[in-house]
Amino acid sequence: MMSELNAASLLVLALVLAAEFVNGWTDAPNAIATVVSTRVLRPGTALLMATTLNIAGAFSGLAVAQTIGKGFVKAEAIGLPTIAGAMMGIVVWSTLAWWRGLPTSESHGLVAGLTGAAFASAGASALLWEGWKKVLVGLLFSTFLGFGGGLLIMLLIYRLFFRSRPRTVRNTFGKLQILSSAFMAYGHGNNDGQKFIGVFALTLMLGGFQKEFFIPNWVIVVCAITMGLGTAVGGWKIIRTMGLRLTKLEPVQGFCAETSAALTIQLASVFGIPLSTTHTINTAIMGVGATKRLSAVRWGVGREIVIAWILTFPASALIAWTVTKLVIYFWGP
Repeated sequence: MMSELNAASLLVLALVLAAEFVNGWTDAPNAIATVVSTRVLRPGTALLMATTLNIAGAFSGLAVAQTIGKGFVKAEAIGLPTIAGAMMGIVVWSTLAWWRGLPTSESHGLVAGLTGAAFASAGASALLWEGWKKVLVGLLFSTFLGFGGGLLIMLLIYRLFFRSRPRTVRNTFGKLQILSSAFMAYGHGNNDGQKFIGVFALTLMLGGFQKEFFIPNWVIVVCAITMGLGTAVGGWKIIRTMGLRLTKLEPVQGFCAETSAALTIQLASVFGIPLSTTHTINTAIMGVGATKRLSAVRWGVGREIVIAWILTFPASALIAWTVTKLVIYFWGP
């Protein structure tokens, strides 16, 4: 029986890493999309920087991981099928969106998947609605602070450098954008990188490998490296959508968008709010683009991205609910 339990636990842990890998496809490119699209850094160099700083960010605090691991579902009311269903909801939906080149939010896919799976396995009593309050606050953070911050920082830069030569501005912010991209990558690890770390630790507890919810250092490393590998394999589709299709970016615009997004993410991380880095950087890019003229933003592309964001909640929850029911039927609770 113990060997069967361990085998089941290992299978679910593999699904968590699969979801983290898909997270690398769709969320981790947020940190380097603008710096690659403006040609300030080569993709390989940007990827190495993002992976390294994602790991550093994940080690810098675990407030978000604690929120995900303990703030959405009652651990005593769920089991491994719940985690398996939630992870499948993320993998299936995010892969479909990635195939279309749309940056989805694994933050929202994760909380929706956990909610749908927990509801399928134990009913509404297994849900902790306190966590959803933080998600709603995160939506406000990512939408309004991302867009408004990008717009305001861009206007400030215009004010400070309006007499400077275009070549001087490009050279200056080409260097500064490396710093803002690094800040963004660090912030991504500090917030988004922690989410699947929390689920991994929760699975270790449910599988009997740990007696209580605890996050070992090796879990942080394994999850961060898995996310980096996902970015290396499939991140270019999302980089192209965000950095090339949404609006045309120069280094100064990339700097402003990354700085706005990174500051917003860091603020959310302090309060343990699981923020969508996808929403934050995309709305910041829109805010930066809107300072030139509203038509500078390709709103048709923006509309596709927003539709994908909205559909993430019901799609991930429904897939997770269905998979969990099937797993319980064939495997048992």
